[in-house]
Amino acid sequence: MSTLLEVEDLRVSYGKIEAVKGISFSVEAGQVVTLIGTNGAGKTTTLRTLSGLLKPTSGKIIFDGKPLTGVAAHKIVALGLAHSPEGRHIFPRLTIAENLQLGAFLRNDKAGIEKDIQRAYDLFPILGERRKQAAGTLSGGEQQMLAMGRALMSQPKLLMLDEPSMGLSPIMMQKIMATISELKSQGTTILLVEQNAQAALSLADQGHVMEVGSIVVSGTGQDLLHDESVRKAYLGED
Repeated sequence: MSTLLEVEDLRVSYGKIEAVKGISFSVEAGQVVTLIGTNGAGKTTTLRTLSGLLKPTSGKIIFDGKPLTGVAAHKIVALGLAHSPEGRHIFPRLTIAENLQLGAFLRNDKAGIEKDIQRAYDLFPILGERRKQAAGTLSGGEQQMLAMGRALMSQPKLLMLDEPSMGLSPIMMQKIMATISELKSQGTTILLVEQNAQAALSLADQGHVMEVGSIVVSGTGQDLLHDESVRKAYLGED
């Protein structure tokens, strides 16, 4: 496997507050890698920095062999790194189909775009059934499906998902996790930030536990699932 993303000694600050404190990790092509931890651990800040929405204080981000520091967010998307953000951020007044088309704003291969829209409908049949419906009328889970589908429209080499199951019912959460598993089986490389540590680690090839801006434990998903300290702190077990 080749290393698709390499993060080295990354530091990110909000004013005088250092939110990410020198973390290092990598993502191999075809892997699912997850960052878990409590609110405020720096997980979302890390993803926002990787996608160019925040500037790092220091450190290196290498994606597909190219340094990303100082690269504009839209150019990072063009390089093949897509971000489905926390809170979904769909366009509520536009239809499902229009939201998906916006995900392909950097592309001009009309036939390929139509094919990928159909792929989104295959992954999420409810979106296909309601393609002419305003996105704002969807349930939270359906909006999450749309956000993921829209991110896939850029044909990413790496898909970053930030809290895809947040606020969803258990049934809808299971559907989202099943879709992530399906994407993994199709060879999609995924960096996953997820509050549901059990679900995330069950899917992940590699996992990293973050606490107050630092990575404190790393290992395979299965190793972390069976790590006693992780089980107590993040899986709600005594």
